[in-house]
Amino acid sequence: MIYSHEVEMMCPVAQGVAHGAAPIPEEGRWVKAKEIKDISGLTHGIGWCAPQQGACKLTLNIKEGIIQEALVETIGCSGMTHSAAMASEILPGRTLLEALNTDLVCDAINTAMRELFLQIVYGRSQSAFSEDGLPVGAGLEDLGKGLRSQIGTMYGTLKKGPRYLEMAEGYVTGIALDEEDHIIGYQFVSFGKMMDFIKAGDDANTALEKAKGQYGRVDDAVKIIDPRHE
Repeated sequence: MIYSHEVEMMCPVAQGVAHGAAPIPEEGRWVKAKEIKDISGLTHGIGWCAPQQGACKLTLNIKEGIIQEALVETIGCSGMTHSAAMASEILPGRTLLEALNTDLVCDAINTAMRELFLQIVYGRSQSAFSEDGLPVGAGLEDLGKGLRSQIGTMYGTLKKGPRYLEMAEGYVTGIALDEEDHIIGYQFVSFGKMMDFIKAGDDANTALEKAKGQYGRVDDAVKIIDPRHE
């Protein structure tokens, strides 16, 4: 340790205040975090790249400072999907500090990592008050059946109005309209379920029919339009 001449010439004064770190909630416990290994919890966060053309939702499950589980979801940029693939290999097994200082390939994923770090070291995790935290695998529960990200994709113009393209339930195949052309419901296909049916032995047409569903007053519709072609 090198000290300047000015500091060397100072007289020592005792530090009387030493209360230590403020406790933060972690997995049903109050922890005074001093080292990375003191951090545990499951948390989510959003990141974005500098030109703001894409975003990442990152979910991490951390036990004693080490990332045990990572869910990387991206939207808006084709290259991000490949970056997410690499990040899913990079993150598990790294300490929280290592992950913060590791290039996760895409700026949006790096920014998400920064936001998660801030959340979890300040005790703002999703599992802060869950005794023993959440099991490894809890991150997948966000995806539901079929293990697909829940994406909302909507498009609209002043001239032609709104088009629902993708909802939480799945790929929208039809928009139900009333006599005034107002949307009163929609039809959809759950791709996750459809692929499960195909893998179980159904042919594609049977799987497609079994994976169809609808929401709203579709049965009362005056007409149903294809949102991509009408």
